[in-house]
Amino acid sequence: MCTNRLRHRVPSCRFHAVAKLQGHTLKFHKCSKDGSGKCNAFRTGSQADYVIGVVFEIDAAEKRDLDRAEGLCHGYRDTCVSVETSQELIEAWMYVAEPTAIDDRLAPYTWYKDFVLDGAREHGLPAAYIAGTEAVEARQDRDPIRE
Repeated sequence: MCTNRLRHRVPSCRFHAVAKLQGHTLKFHKCSKDGSGKCNAFRTGSQADYVIGVVFEIDAAEKRDLDRAEGLCHGYRDTCVSVETSQELIEAWMYVAEPTAIDDRLAPYTWYKDFVLDGAREHGLPAAYIAGTEAVEARQDRDPIRE
């Protein structure tokens, strides 16, 4: 959700809308090669659960760069979902963790969680939703270069 981080990966990115994905919850349980947990919109099927995120548009020529940066085929797959914006229901692509790449014992690194929170604040996500993400336990990365 953090525009500057995404723009570093795909310079063409343009904000489209804040959107809600029903039947999912935000988890930091996707196994990363650095040993931490990364984000996943985990499907619960319950209409009481939802994830709020940001839809960006990118040039098709940059999709391969984004796939590489996000780890497509390395624990993530891309899938098309219907999300609700304040104006409409739209189809959007997102990365979702493969079941074999999920470990609920993982925690995100503090710097990664900060990227998620920075994006949430940048795009004005609801305060209660941000507070839920702030409450997620994170751990310090021992590698100062990554941090």
